Amino acid sequence: MPIPERALTAAVLACAGRSILFDCGEGTQTAARKAGVSLMSADLIALTHYHGDHIFGLPGLLQTLGVQGRTEPLALLGPPDIQAELAPVLQLAGWTPFPVRLMEMPPEGLSMHALHKAWPAEAKLACFPTEHRVPSQCYVFTLGRPPVFLPEKAKALGVPVQYWKALQHGEAVDIPGREVRPQEVLGAPRRGLKFVFSGDTVPCEGLKIAARDADLLISEATYGENGQAQTAKEHGHMTFAQAAGLAAAAGAKRLWLAHYSQMVEDPEAYADNARQAFPGVVCGLDGMKTTLKFED
Repeated sequence: MPIPERALTAAVLACAGRSILFDCGEGTQTAARKAGVSLMSADLIALTHYHGDHIFGLPGLLQTLGVQGRTEPLALLGPPDIQAELAPVLQLAGWTPFPVRLMEMPPEGLSMHALHKAWPAEAKLACFPTEHRVPSQCYVFTLGRPPVFLPEKAKALGVPVQYWKALQHGEAVDIPGREVRPQEVLGAPRRGLKFVFSGDTVPCEGLKIAARDADLLISEATYGENGQAQTAKEHGHMTFAQAAGLAAAAGAKRLWLAHYSQMVEDPEAYADNARQAFPGVVCGLDGMKTTLKFED
């Protein structure tokens, strides 16, 4: 439950002027306003599961977006049966002046460019199953990076400049006499960016796979004490130490802990339990921000 100094866990990922909101519990609007984050740019609200502390902020947010003049479509994404699970929530929200689209993750993942053209073509969202008391999933956002384009090779092959962009994005092009494939004019692959958001879960293989080599993992860490591992398991959650151990096993580069029990008044008091497994762990705080950048 929210406490005066700490809202329920939610996160916004922003890229190219657009954004994704992950989970939307009670007080999300207030937390966003305090953090200086506008939710008008959100094209998608990605829900990890349908417990109240992750969805009860939706009716108010949808109404607010309507009052603020939103007309662009908004997609809501979640685990299976989203239509049935969110029907009462949307009924509370009432009519909105913008289309609300309920969707489940396509098997091939979701291209953010399909939701709004401002997103880079390489921006993708995927999900992996996690283990809670109800169906739940974590989300993986990746921003791919095309290999370096080598114009001297394109010129040598006689490719007109107007075809260069297509080749940069991995598309073959036809020129008089032959087809030119992207690998003929591109350099070595380059590493992109990866962000992972975990909802409620016990330590599980799905989250471990999702978090592999993540640039940033925001993970639930409901209980601070190592001795609360059994309680965490019974309620479908993790301790600080378990979240850190999973992040270390996955090779994540950075870890922010979140989703604390109201019993955890000062997360830093338990941080050493996590740092034994993941020395660079950070205890998440309301309004915390960072910018993820390509390595080169």
